[in-house]
Amino acid sequence: MIANLAQGVQAFTSNVYLVTGERTVLVDVGANFDVVAAVRDRVDDIDAVVLTHTHRDHVGNLEAVTDAFDVDVWGYDTSVDGVDHAIDDEATVQLGDYEYVALHTPGHKNDHLCFYSADAGVLFAGDLVFQNGSFGRTDLEEGDRPALIESIDRVLGVIDDDLTEMHTGHGPSVTNQPYGHVELSAQMARQA
Repeated sequence: MIANLAQGVQAFTSNVYLVTGERTVLVDVGANFDVVAAVRDRVDDIDAVVLTHTHRDHVGNLEAVTDAFDVDVWGYDTSVDGVDHAIDDEATVQLGDYEYVALHTPGHKNDHLCFYSADAGVLFAGDLVFQNGSFGRTDLEEGDRPALIESIDRVLGVIDDDLTEMHTGHGPSVTNQPYGHVELSAQMARQA
């Protein structure tokens, strides 16, 4: 089960996905809202935090979450404050009941990861791509348009058109032909 705890929040935050099952995990923790209360409304505890990347809107609530639940934080770069354990490119992580492959996808930020499970038919895209062909900003520090295009192409080479859900860092999740949205993002990133 995947629930966006930031849905409807009127604050500058990323989406925050609570993935429940055998291993209950938060994918990103958001910022500027009481995510701890939102978690406790649904579950008693979580097993880990997994980060798509460490922009402030995705990690602003990190200290509150780690204090409340005494959990370790997993991300690409352990040199970043708050990241306890590294997730290497192509490593496998368990989110809920499924194994996901981590894909290092720089371009928006150097430590950006996407998580894909063929068995679940789910992609956590972070800020790499969004619905309707949108894609992550490259005008911020560490932004790099050619690297972003390469990362989108890499994800396209891993996922397939059986993808049923794409959960993005901002905006609504895509459940209607998400593969096509990723293809469109690859095209739009080249034109922008």
